[in-house]
Amino acid sequence: MAEASGFSRRKLISLVGAAAGSAAAYQVMTSLGFAEESPYRGPIRLDGDPKGASVLVLGAGLAGMTAALELHRAGYRVQILEYNTRAGGRNWSLRGGDTYTELGGATQRCDFDAGLYLNPGPWRIPYHHHGVLDYCRRLGVALEPFIQLNHNAFVQSTAGFGGTPQRIRTVKTDFDGATAELLAKATRKGALDAEVSKEDQEILIEALRSLGGLDKDLAYRAGPDSAEFRGYAQDPGGGLSARPVDGEPMALHDILTSRLWRGLQNFLLYEFQTTMFQPVGGMGRIGEAFARALPPDTIRYGAKVTQIAQDGHGVTATYQDLAHGGAVRQAQADWCVCALPLTVLSQIPTQVGPKMKAAIDAVPYASSVKIGLQFKRRFWEEDEHIFGGISYTDLPIRQISYPSTGYNAGGKGVLLGAYTWNGPNSYEFTALSPAERVRRAVAYGSQIHPQYRTEFETGIAVAWHRVPFTLGCAGDWTDAARAEHYDNLCAIDGRIMLAGEHASYIPAWQEGAILSALDTVTRLHKRVLAA
Repeated sequence: MAEASGFSRRKLISLVGAAAGSAAAYQVMTSLGFAEESPYRGPIRLDGDPKGASVLVLGAGLAGMTAALELHRAGYRVQILEYNTRAGGRNWSLRGGDTYTELGGATQRCDFDAGLYLNPGPWRIPYHHHGVLDYCRRLGVALEPFIQLNHNAFVQSTAGFGGTPQRIRTVKTDFDGATAELLAKATRKGALDAEVSKEDQEILIEALRSLGGLDKDLAYRAGPDSAEFRGYAQDPGGGLSARPVDGEPMALHDILTSRLWRGLQNFLLYEFQTTMFQPVGGMGRIGEAFARALPPDTIRYGAKVTQIAQDGHGVTATYQDLAHGGAVRQAQADWCVCALPLTVLSQIPTQVGPKMKAAIDAVPYASSVKIGLQFKRRFWEEDEHIFGGISYTDLPIRQISYPSTGYNAGGKGVLLGAYTWNGPNSYEFTALSPAERVRRAVAYGSQIHPQYRTEFETGIAVAWHRVPFTLGCAGDWTDAARAEHYDNLCAIDGRIMLAGEHASYIPAWQEGAILSALDTVTRLHKRVLAA
């Protein structure tokens, strides 16, 4: 989805990014193996005649459909078994009229107005996820910018500034300006003489003055220099009231103790840097486009796989046909690409060797909750001039994301009113009923936007550990588990291979699912030709 696993590494990167900026964070990420660009360099070619070989694909998420599409183009006979009545898996958009039933039986109806939607799973595509972008181009999925950073959005801490939200631009500018002043004055006092040449010190001071909004005395304070970065208490205007009023910077002590600087990490990290994209009309458009690109009847919907067996000649999947009263049926093929989430696969009797079975059982899934809220009017634009972007908070909802489309048109809108990732907030929201999740999202969000109280209309909440077809958000590898099990997870076990974001070094992202599938079918094709 939007996050990667590994708390200790993520914490280190966050602290470096907040204190030293995106360049330093990128260097740390590269050294840890997180900041590599996607290795995708164009469509794969599966040359050679498979001589009518057949492949059974389990799961019509992006990994499964990528595998099916490329194998079909290479001449294989392909069939997909899919639990849902739609394609896409976690690539999913909830729209008005949709219904969704979670584990435990709670059913929600989405009552959003036409054209409005929530992406419960993936919701943004980084510019360096070349595989996703290429398939969108080839399959005709129109994209538009996703606004990750909006300087006019908020960061909010219940312990800082009396809980009053602060604009990202003022927190970032005041933090950068105050630290630039400290470093510039320390340099002037000779504190860096042992580290930096005199010539470089003068260049550094000039850079700090320019980038930090410092005045001629190397001070960061209210004035035209800082106002050019942080904005004004009163913007420049026209006529007799045209004269601007410079804003008063926040004290560095207040920024530090409020911990508001933590919110700045979310657009400094490499995986969230601009430009980011979203499909026009919802992330689910990608899954829909993949399904259209496959031959009719390739996907058998409502098929709940209950057993996977293999021998020296082929693979047999037993499944319940949910569209016909749960009748037990079987599907057979020469080979199998299994793209089921490991949380589901680990509960299905599967005839694989002990190493692959141990790998399947070794990977827990991250917990995540997303809540979409529809409002009578786009008050964030009309009242607070926030057009797209994300506000960050230490409240349990963690984030509020504003729609990156339909700007300045008036009318209703849907906010992502909560997005939690692992930790106690996710587990707390997951334990609640859907209605209570929505109620709390409105209550917490009103501490940032008081308009919630009068403008809220309807909402829908998805807790991923209660989603029947995944039982969790995404594979949450530890370094130790990856070192022991990853290669075994990706290996060919007889006639069965796995694919999905869990079988990649880009967990929780669609790019990981696609790259995993391409690697899987490439190795499978070589095995078929060799046989």
